[in-house]
Amino acid sequence: MRHPRGFTLLELLVVLSIVALATAGATLALRDNQATQLEREALRLSAMLEAARAQSRTTGVPVIWRARPEGFEFLAAPTGKPASDQQQRAGSSELWGPRTWLDPGTLAQVRLPTGAQTLVLGPEPLIAAQQLELMQGDRRLVLATDGLAPFTVTPDEAAP
Repeated sequence: MRHPRGFTLLELLVVLSIVALATAGATLALRDNQATQLEREALRLSAMLEAARAQSRTTGVPVIWRARPEGFEFLAAPTGKPASDQQQRAGSSELWGPRTWLDPGTLAQVRLPTGAQTLVLGPEPLIAAQQLELMQGDRRLVLATDGLAPFTVTPDEAAP
Protein backbone atom coordinates (compact mmCIF):
# COMPACT_ATOMS: atom_id res chain seq x y z
CA MET A 1 0.00 0.00 0.00
CA ARG A 2 1.24 3.39 -0.99
CA HIS A 3 1.17 6.40 1.38
CA PRO A 4 0.18 9.74 -0.12
CA ARG A 5 2.92 12.33 -0.33
CA GLY A 6 2.51 16.09 -0.06
CA PHE A 7 -0.40 18.13 1.19
CA THR A 8 -4.06 18.09 0.33
CA LEU A 9 -5.71 21.13 -1.18
CA LEU A 10 -7.61 21.72 2.06
CA GLU A 11 -4.41 21.75 4.11
CA LEU A 12 -2.83 24.27 1.73
CA LEU A 13 -5.89 26.54 1.92
CA VAL A 14 -5.84 26.47 5.73
CA VAL A 15 -2.15 27.41 5.80
CA LEU A 16 -2.67 30.22 3.26
CA SER A 17 -5.58 31.56 5.33
CA ILE A 18 -3.47 31.61 8.48
CA VAL A 19 -0.63 33.40 6.68
CA ALA A 20 -3.07 35.98 5.24
CA LEU A 21 -4.57 36.69 8.66
CA ALA A 22 -1.14 37.04 10.25
CA THR A 23 -0.03 39.43 7.50
CA ALA A 24 -3.16 41.55 7.89
CA GLY A 25 -2.68 41.72 11.65
CA ALA A 26 0.96 42.76 11.29
CA THR A 27 0.06 45.43 8.73
CA LEU A 28 -2.55 46.97 11.02
CA ALA A 29 -0.22 46.82 14.01
CA LEU A 30 2.54 48.63 12.10
CA ARG A 31 0.31 51.46 10.82
CA ASP A 32 1.68 54.91 11.64
CA ASN A 33 -0.21 55.97 14.76
CA GLN A 34 0.60 59.68 14.32
CA ALA A 35 -0.99 59.74 10.86
CA THR A 36 -4.02 57.95 12.24
CA GLN A 37 -4.40 60.53 15.03
CA LEU A 38 -4.28 63.45 12.60
CA GLU A 39 -6.84 61.76 10.33
CA ARG A 40 -9.14 61.21 13.32
CA GLU A 41 -8.79 64.88 14.31
CA ALA A 42 -9.55 66.00 10.75
CA LEU A 43 -12.59 63.75 10.36
CA ARG A 44 -13.94 64.79 13.77
CA LEU A 45 -13.51 68.49 12.98
CA SER A 46 -15.00 68.07 9.51
CA ALA A 47 -18.13 66.51 11.03
CA MET A 48 -18.37 69.27 13.64
CA LEU A 49 -17.96 72.00 11.00
CA GLU A 50 -20.79 70.49 8.98
CA ALA A 51 -22.97 70.21 12.08
CA ALA A 52 -22.31 73.87 12.91
CA ARG A 53 -23.08 74.84 9.32
CA ALA A 54 -26.39 72.94 9.47
CA GLN A 55 -27.28 74.52 12.80
CA SER A 56 -26.50 77.96 11.42
CA ARG A 57 -28.81 77.36 8.47
CA THR A 58 -31.67 76.16 10.68
CA THR A 59 -31.38 78.95 13.28
CA GLY A 60 -30.40 81.77 10.92
CA VAL A 61 -27.49 82.73 13.20
CA PRO A 62 -23.97 82.62 11.69
CA VAL A 63 -21.54 80.35 13.52
CA ILE A 64 -17.86 81.23 13.91
CA TRP A 65 -15.12 78.63 14.34
CA ARG A 66 -11.80 79.73 15.76
CA ALA A 67 -8.64 78.01 16.94
CA ARG A 68 -7.51 78.29 20.54
CA PRO A 69 -4.10 77.39 22.02
CA GLU A 70 -5.37 74.04 23.35
CA GLY A 71 -8.17 73.41 20.86
CA PHE A 72 -10.98 75.30 19.16
CA GLU A 73 -14.44 76.73 19.75
CA PHE A 74 -17.69 77.51 18.01
CA LEU A 75 -19.39 80.83 18.73
CA ALA A 76 -22.61 82.50 17.60
CA ALA A 77 -21.57 85.42 15.38
CA PRO A 78 -22.78 88.89 16.35
CA THR A 79 -25.80 89.81 14.21
CA GLY A 80 -26.60 93.29 15.48
CA LYS A 81 -29.61 92.00 17.40
CA PRO A 82 -29.85 91.99 21.19
CA ALA A 83 -27.61 89.31 22.73
CA SER A 84 -30.50 87.58 24.52
CA ASP A 85 -32.49 87.28 21.26
CA GLN A 86 -29.43 86.01 19.41
CA GLN A 87 -28.65 83.36 22.05
CA GLN A 88 -32.26 82.23 22.09
CA ARG A 89 -32.25 81.84 18.29
CA ALA A 90 -28.88 80.05 18.34
CA GLY A 91 -30.30 77.59 20.87
CA SER A 92 -28.39 75.37 23.20
CA SER A 93 -26.11 72.99 21.41
CA GLU A 94 -23.32 70.58 22.16
CA LEU A 95 -21.23 72.60 19.68
CA TRP A 96 -20.97 75.81 21.67
CA GLY A 97 -17.97 76.52 23.84
CA PRO A 98 -14.33 75.50 23.89
CA ARG A 99 -13.16 72.06 22.77
CA THR A 100 -9.80 70.38 23.14
CA TRP A 101 -7.99 68.37 20.50
CA LEU A 102 -7.88 64.60 20.85
CA ASP A 103 -4.08 64.91 20.67
CA PRO A 104 -2.53 67.90 22.51
CA GLY A 105 0.10 68.26 19.77
CA THR A 106 -2.49 69.30 17.18
CA LEU A 107 -2.47 72.84 15.78
CA ALA A 108 -4.88 74.50 13.36
CA GLN A 109 -4.56 77.50 11.06
CA VAL A 110 -7.05 79.10 8.69
CA ARG A 111 -5.61 79.17 5.14
CA LEU A 112 -8.56 80.57 3.24
CA PRO A 113 -9.85 83.27 3.35
CA THR A 114 -6.32 84.62 3.34
CA GLY A 115 -5.39 86.42 6.55
CA ALA A 116 -8.53 85.28 8.41
CA GLN A 117 -8.33 83.93 11.94
CA THR A 118 -11.82 82.38 11.93
CA LEU A 119 -14.22 80.46 9.68
CA VAL A 120 -17.75 81.80 9.26
CA LEU A 121 -20.31 79.04 8.72
CA GLY A 122 -23.69 80.06 7.31
CA PRO A 123 -26.51 80.79 7.57
CA GLU A 124 -26.74 81.03 3.76
CA PRO A 125 -26.60 77.75 1.80
CA LEU A 126 -23.61 79.07 -0.17
CA ILE A 127 -20.67 80.36 1.87
CA ALA A 128 -17.23 81.57 0.82
CA ALA A 129 -14.60 78.96 -0.04
CA GLN A 130 -12.67 78.10 3.11
CA GLN A 131 -9.63 76.01 4.06
CA LEU A 132 -8.26 74.99 7.41
CA GLU A 133 -4.86 73.32 7.92
CA LEU A 134 -4.36 70.80 10.73
CA MET A 135 -0.81 70.02 11.84
CA GLN A 136 0.87 67.48 14.09
CA GLY A 137 4.64 67.70 13.92
CA ASP A 138 5.60 67.47 10.23
CA ARG A 139 2.24 65.98 9.19
CA ARG A 140 -0.42 68.21 7.67
CA LEU A 141 -3.98 67.77 6.44
CA VAL A 142 -6.34 70.34 4.97
CA LEU A 143 -10.08 70.61 5.51
CA ALA A 144 -11.60 72.49 2.60
CA THR A 145 -14.93 73.49 1.12
CA ASP A 146 -15.73 75.36 -2.06
CA GLY A 147 -18.65 76.98 -0.25
CA LEU A 148 -21.33 74.59 -1.46
CA ALA A 149 -19.90 71.11 -0.84
CA PRO A 150 -19.19 69.77 2.66
CA PHE A 151 -15.77 70.13 4.24
CA THR A 152 -13.48 67.34 3.03
CA VAL A 153 -10.08 66.17 4.24
CA THR A 154 -7.19 66.28 1.78
CA PRO A 155 -3.42 65.88 2.15
CA ASP A 156 -1.57 69.20 2.32
CA GLU A 157 0.11 68.83 -1.07
CA ALA A 158 -3.27 68.23 -2.81
CA ALA A 159 -4.75 71.51 -1.55
CA PRO A 160 -5.11 74.22 -4.21
